[in-house]
Amino acid sequence: MIVTIGATYSPCAPTESHTMKKTIALLGMTAMSAIFAASGATAQEFRLNFGHYLSNSPFVKVEQEFAARVEERTNGRVKINIVYSGGLGKDSELLGLVGRGAIDLAGVVPGYYGDQLLYSKALQTPFVFNSPAQAIEIADYSFSELQPFKDEMSRLGIHRLFHQPVDSYYMTGKSADCQDPEKLKGKKIRSFGALIPHMMTAVGATPVTVPPGDLYEAVDRGTIDYSFVNMGNIDAYRLYEAGKFSCGPAMAIAGHLVVISDRTWKRLPADIQQVITEEAAAAQVAYVEWSNTHVEGSIERVKAGGGEILELSPEALAAWKAKTPDLLDVWVNDLKGRGQGDQAAEVAKVWRERTAQ
Repeated sequence: MIVTIGATYSPCAPTESHTMKKTIALLGMTAMSAIFAASGATAQEFRLNFGHYLSNSPFVKVEQEFAARVEERTNGRVKINIVYSGGLGKDSELLGLVGRGAIDLAGVVPGYYGDQLLYSKALQTPFVFNSPAQAIEIADYSFSELQPFKDEMSRLGIHRLFHQPVDSYYMTGKSADCQDPEKLKGKKIRSFGALIPHMMTAVGATPVTVPPGDLYEAVDRGTIDYSFVNMGNIDAYRLYEAGKFSCGPAMAIAGHLVVISDRTWKRLPADIQQVITEEAAAAQVAYVEWSNTHVEGSIERVKAGGGEILELSPEALAAWKAKTPDLLDVWVNDLKGRGQGDQAAEVAKVWRERTAQ
């Protein structure tokens, strides 16, 4: 239609009547262009690919509900396709993929990217947080109020949506020795990141990096003596079948980040950005509530499956912590060597103040 209207223009010398017709035609073209542009924007749909390192299980229910709510509130204009178990990239690749826009969203474990997520990885520091909920409170505060965290997201080309809170970590293996840190000397224990290994070496254990999806086989075959994950994943991966004994709780940290690529974010209309922002905030609240309640169900299923849960006493945990270096100081010293010492020291100061409240 626009081309047809524009084609009425003639190169002959303009008359008043001809000029008026030409003006009307051009105005018509402009108006029609605006109408088509508006209708195109309204009808535009976005299919966003979400790469996840975890398997499809009840453990990611809140993230599934987040995706469903975004689709519902945008009337289907946005559809989030979650691909599990590393189907869009390995757990060690997802940050790079989402940062350059090869995928749109990702579940990213900060501890897997110690040289890139210099600040985010500190949220997975042992013996800092009193509970998973406190770890998330500190995470929310850090990304909203502390400039180094904001700069980190910008530098990597990602936009934080929310954090996964994880219930406390347990060691799972074939021996009940995990109940006593003194008996962990010489044991091979699953670890990850730059800081958690310090926790293991403090009691003479050997930290071994094993992805979550490989833990069952590693425990079953004796490649490691103990896995080290939260109760929800002990349940989801049925680790109690490979190793009967689970000892803990031993650690409270924040889990993975759910992030969206800046490239994707910037091409989304403002109204869709608003929906995603609101639903991300709601998902964060729901995730904390869910993490506080789902543990009981996981414990019941682990026990029903033949697993035995042994308490790591507060005294044993305190003794373990006493043997471990102050890991926030370890982190600050690491960043000092990278030219970020003052910023890291200020973050550590704020965290110590807030966790002491």
